[in-house]
Amino acid sequence: MENVLESILSDRKARVASTGPEEGCAVPKKREVPLVPFGLRPFLICEVKRRSPSKGDIAPDLDASDQAGRYAAAGVGSVSVLTEPTRFGGRLSDLVAVKRAMPGLSVLRKDFLFFLEDIEVSFRAGADAVLLIVSILDPETLALLHRRAAELGLAALVEVHSPEDIAKARAIGAPLVGLNSRNLATLEVDPCLPLKLKPLIDWKARLVYESGISSGEDAAFAIGAGFDGLLVGEAAVRNPALPASIVGVMTATETRYSRGSFWERLYRGWNPRRPLVKVCGITRRGDAELASRLGADVLGFVFAPSPRRAESGFVRSLGDLGPLKVAVVALKKGEVLSPEVLDLLESGSIDAVQFHGEEEADELRHFAFPWYKALRPRSKADLDHHYSSPRVLVDAWSESARGGTGKRLDDALVDAASGPIWLAGGLNPGNIAEVLDRHEPELVDLSSGLEEAPGVKSRDKMKDFFSIIGARHER
Repeated sequence: MENVLESILSDRKARVASTGPEEGCAVPKKREVPLVPFGLRPFLICEVKRRSPSKGDIAPDLDASDQAGRYAAAGVGSVSVLTEPTRFGGRLSDLVAVKRAMPGLSVLRKDFLFFLEDIEVSFRAGADAVLLIVSILDPETLALLHRRAAELGLAALVEVHSPEDIAKARAIGAPLVGLNSRNLATLEVDPCLPLKLKPLIDWKARLVYESGISSGEDAAFAIGAGFDGLLVGEAAVRNPALPASIVGVMTATETRYSRGSFWERLYRGWNPRRPLVKVCGITRRGDAELASRLGADVLGFVFAPSPRRAESGFVRSLGDLGPLKVAVVALKKGEVLSPEVLDLLESGSIDAVQFHGEEEADELRHFAFPWYKALRPRSKADLDHHYSSPRVLVDAWSESARGGTGKRLDDALVDAASGPIWLAGGLNPGNIAEVLDRHEPELVDLSSGLEEAPGVKSRDKMKDFFSIIGARHER
């Protein structure tokens, strides 16, 4: 696969060498417009963007000033203008035109900047902020560009993609950090990547969730995970109603996913050398306490016909235990969630719902609490889900069971799954090392594999399992 980032950087260096940092555009010799503070609330940044490397043409005939005006009318206070011409169809003259048309609008120049002159040109063109992509800058150049932007009064959105990037951002104490869910080399999007990186930012900074937001639900997910701002690109151009919808989410007194911040808490302690662990089918306090002590990240409670079915009063009694708590349901088509589970969600006794039945995507898309879907694929085509949950749990298919089956999923199907995988089905202390070595799942979900009887966990099996994953962590 072509490394898109390397290609873009090579093209830009060649253009600058040929035409200078203004790249042939008529940029004023002096700044003509006032500086406007960047990132005023609601901190939503929408992009002026004609195309992208991943999607091709988006709106090739887009008028930059008209598009920025639509954003402003929707209540958006910050606009990002793409000025890269080859892959994004932008130009510096777009930035100049937007700022002249709306001098009171706060404008970010989004490009692949790595020369000191880039900061000077951005300032003269009318930018109020510049994007600094840490992965393309060495520490000294990053510090130089960041310092010059501050001297000119420009905000610098320092974009990170990895722990290594964060170390460089930490060295300059960047007060505004963008965490991008898109891999710039492959263009793939992982909505949970910013959540994994967020705990590493251990200095005072405002955090912006970048890329992959295409709906109000996506925006609520990011805001509920504790981000201060959002950057929305292609979707804001394609869907004229989206910016106003996201402004509504960001200004609401209580946003969807705000209760408990399930996803933010889940990834707070994430370690790439150890999978997240969900111990499911808990029916006894002693089992819940042991799983908690051994290091379970999530406790699962079954609210479906099953010998492992939990009682709501029992779940309420576990509020003193640290792991996140998930209700597992297996609804039939058209069936609604029970008042019992809704009450547990409302009270905070349950943090999220695992839908393990015949639930349709449209039925779940607007669910008012954190949730994710469990799939039981019979073929690779079944893995091409269209659910809006950030992760999908993959379990084995059974003709006789709607929920967990206790069967091992075929390795070929697991291999066919794309992106970080959450894996369930037939896992136990005897096979977990093999599964981790072959598939490297991000989360493993165990139930019957840790039992001595349905709903009764085996202390020895639980200790053996956590000992195995702990040893693997220490390799």
